[in-house]
Formats: sequence, C-alpha cells, structure tokens
Amino acid sequence: MNEQTLILIKPDGVSRGLIGEIISRFEKKGFKIKALKMIWMSREIAEKFYEMHKGKPFYDSLIEFITSKPVVAMIIEGDNAVSVARKMIGPTDGREAPPGTIRGDYALSKQANVVHASDSPENAYREISILFKQEEIYDWS
Repeated sequence: MNEQTLILIKPDGVSRGLIGEIISRFEKKGFKIKALKMIWMSREIAEKFYEMHKGKPFYDSLIEFITSKPVVAMIIEGDNAVSVARKMIGPTDGREAPPGTIRGDYALSKQANVVHASDSPENAYREISILFKQEEIYDWS
C-alpha cells in the first residue's frame, strides 16, 4: 500500500552532518521525497508536534532538545512507508538499536537518537499537517 510518512532529522543528526547519509538511506530504499526543508522548530510548533507526551517526565527536555537547533523535515512516499521507515530507523533508544538501523549506526542515547519517523498513518498525516503546507508537497504524478 502506497503511503506517506514524516521523517525528522533531529538537531543532533543535523549538527553531526548526517543529513545526506539519512536522506540517502531512504532514497536507496526506493522512497520518493515529496517534501524537504530545514526549519528551526518554535516552542509552539514543538508543543503541538509532541502534545501526546505532555505531562510525561521527559516532555520538557524533549521540547528543549527539538527546539535547540534546526531539524530537517521530509515527507517520503512509498509502499508501506510508515512501517518500513520505522524498521529502518530502529528502536527509540539508540543504545539498543541494532547495527544497520539509522539509530543503531548513529544514535548516542534515547533522546539524542538522530531521527524521528511517524508511528502510524494517522500520526503521519497529523505531523505532516503541522510542518508542511499543501503547496510545499511535490506531486510526482
């Protein structure tokens, strides 16, 4: 099933110069990039993006981290994009992610884990609508 998902290269991935490597992995897998931009997430956008974590012990540090430096946001499209992208990035804690996954190869901790990928088609739609306007999304057809 063809679907779209959101990928974020987080501040640690951007500052470590991993943008090209991460984009390359998704392109080599066969995904089409529908939209791509570098942004410095405002606190307001970050709070909306991570609203499901509000009240959790890690929420404040998550907001501080994601707004600390620029991120690269991209929409990828392809067969089962959500589940395939999640497998490619690996578990949240980079110390537990297997080698060969993006987090297994590059992540240093649970928070500084280089990349985010939407966890469901519904969340992909929600996250994409927070970070992209419709006219920013390229139509390959």
